Amino acid sequence: MNSDGPRTSQMSSVTGDSEATISAFVNSIHPDFNIIISITAFSACLFTLFIVLFALSTKESRRRLVFRLNVSAICVVLTLSILAGFTNGRPIIDPSYQVPRSLFIATVAFLFFPPILFDSILLTRLFALYPPAITPLATLLKIFAFPFCVKCTRVAVITICLRDFISSGKTTEALIRDELTIWFRNPYLIAGWTVQIADNLYSVGLFLYNLHVRLRPIKNVGISMSGRIRQVFYISAANFVFPLIFNIALLFFVTTDHSPNTGILLVFINNYITVMGVLCATLWFSRLEWVRTHDEPLSGEMPSHALNLGRVSVIDRKAASDMVLMGARTVALNPEEDIEARAESTLHGKTRISIP
Repeated sequence: MNSDGPRTSQMSSVTGDSEATISAFVNSIHPDFNIIISITAFSACLFTLFIVLFALSTKESRRRLVFRLNVSAICVVLTLSILAGFTNGRPIIDPSYQVPRSLFIATVAFLFFPPILFDSILLTRLFALYPPAITPLATLLKIFAFPFCVKCTRVAVITICLRDFISSGKTTEALIRDELTIWFRNPYLIAGWTVQIADNLYSVGLFLYNLHVRLRPIKNVGISMSGRIRQVFYISAANFVFPLIFNIALLFFVTTDHSPNTGILLVFINNYITVMGVLCATLWFSRLEWVRTHDEPLSGEMPSHALNLGRVSVIDRKAASDMVLMGARTVALNPEEDIEARAESTLHGKTRISIP
């Protein structure tokens, strides 16, 4: 009886130590596991959209700037997925493995810099309303000076933040440990995400406002056209609302949460959501162009015959898009259309409006 007591106590101690070890291991890999699950799901969705984008693209659309920017954005995000998968996945498989410091820094750089590129893709939609070929230089400077300065500010604050982070530790373990102190109420991160909100608000707000004002004279053109206009509004608004939600959430966590785990996960998701929003807009317009290219009927398609609307007339049926006369400026309802094609020429001294 007395000999069984120490043995039972020893077994209980071993069991307790094993449970504590397992719990400590689970807690240590939990943040990495959340990131791996998230990037796997979003990467699968993004890769599927990437294939659909090429399937719906035409030879002409693949030569456009917006298409190339979308492909570049997808490649950047998929590269981020690979880097993050190795940086966060390897410690789960081998807890004793030390991620190289250079690889860890590259992952952080790919995490924080790409949103500037993604927002620049959204900014190109303003060229649909202000084609560089026919817009005065003074007007272009007034419109694009603010977003240019804002993006330069974002690059500067992120560069300073990344420099401070790199100099905080000589090893990967030191960098991970210093994340807790660098993350909380970091003025550069707060400034960067605040400026990003202003950047997106300006780009999307100016686009929607000008689109609304310039399309007011043709609001009764037809159900098909008005439906497309509404879809342009919805897509543009969604491309601002979803990043805005994540920016506000990031600002909340960086000012209230000492641990960066939740915030870093939101930064990852924000990258994917932003690219998917821009890509979905491109896919929508690519679908219309693909159907027209293959001469297939599309539900809700505007009739091909000219509309007799007094000052408003539909022309140029041979081109892949209908052209409408209005005022003295070209307004392209297709933000993804090639800039050179939109600003191609004027008709009898008047510019034209391009409708997908």
